[in-house]
Amino acid sequence: MALYVYAITAKDHPQRLDDLTGVGSHPAPLRTVTAGPLCAVVSEISEEIRPKRRDLQAHQEVLERLMSDAVILPLQFGYFAPDDQAVHQALEANVDRYLATLERLDGCAEYHVRASQADEDELLRQILRDSPEASDLNERIRAGAQDPQLPLALGELVAREVQERQDALAADIAETLIPYGREHTTHPPSSPDFLNLSLLVPHDRTEDFLAAQAGLAGRIQGGVDFRLTGPLPPYSFVA
Repeated sequence: MALYVYAITAKDHPQRLDDLTGVGSHPAPLRTVTAGPLCAVVSEISEEIRPKRRDLQAHQEVLERLMSDAVILPLQFGYFAPDDQAVHQALEANVDRYLATLERLDGCAEYHVRASQADEDELLRQILRDSPEASDLNERIRAGAQDPQLPLALGELVAREVQERQDALAADIAETLIPYGREHTTHPPSSPDFLNLSLLVPHDRTEDFLAAQAGLAGRIQGGVDFRLTGPLPPYSFVA
């Protein structure tokens, strides 16, 4: 029977799974497939799984339980294997890489930091206050100047200023937080975010990291919205 695969662990992982069930409309019990020093946590599945809320939650609950006991290699939602043999072969074929990654991730969790401009009007006011050129264009438009190029010029100037300010702010945030992570990766931000940063934070640095993030949120003005998510399974750092 086909298997849904949640994560890869070391063979000696506690794997406290007895009270959990897997994804699907008829969830099957969780179990493991072992190959040498590695295990894959799986459940049997007989249907196509789509990212519905219940199944996403079940997937996440399994990972959180596993992660609470020891390091894991989390798989993204929706990973299937045709049978136990296929899982066993995959573990055997990648044993050295998986063991090295488990060692690299040990003692860490992933945190996401996203930032967006919560108050665009405030940012515009700052630009008009700080940029003589933007202020002059705005005053000429408000005074009734008929030149159709003026609004276009102001719009282009403001867009450049917004981009430059957000790029500088993203760099400042990253420079402040990256030292607290063992590793980091920057993802392309999706609008309205201008920063999407993932950090692999060691457990013994978590308090310092959270304090630094809180300090940034208090220091940076101008209607910036910070969103911190974590601790999470280290999806972004599984090579």
